[in-house]
Amino acid sequence: MGMLDAVAGRVAGGATVEFRPSGSSMVPLIRSRQQVVVAPVDPSKLEAGDIVLARVAGTVYLHLVSAGDRARERVRISNNRGRVNGWTSHDRVFGICLAVEGAARPGAAAKIRGTSPPAALRPESPASGRT
Repeated sequence: MGMLDAVAGRVAGGATVEFRPSGSSMVPLIRSRQQVVVAPVDPSKLEAGDIVLARVAGTVYLHLVSAGDRARERVRISNNRGRVNGWTSHDRVFGICLAVEGAARPGAAAKIRGTSPPAALRPESPASGRT
């Protein structure tokens, strides 16, 4: 089991997780080893441009939602370099990226599943983006 699989398990269990993914497929949105914060997501609220932690064809990715199909309850996952990983069902989308290196991702906090975002990530908070 890889690092992203372990993170996905924690997020699926309801935890908000901070970690430093490696790789270059999401540059410049996420650079290798930058700290990200991922929280459980309500997949029905996802839109193109959201960064999510999702399983596609057996592999867990921290990639972009590039399209959605609400009728079939699925999203298409892609990296930031034009490669499409494929479609995955809402039940395989575990979390949404709330922040990268302390900078809040616009609109992401409103898509958290079940609870309000941590105080430091709420848009009205003067400490926005701090974890």
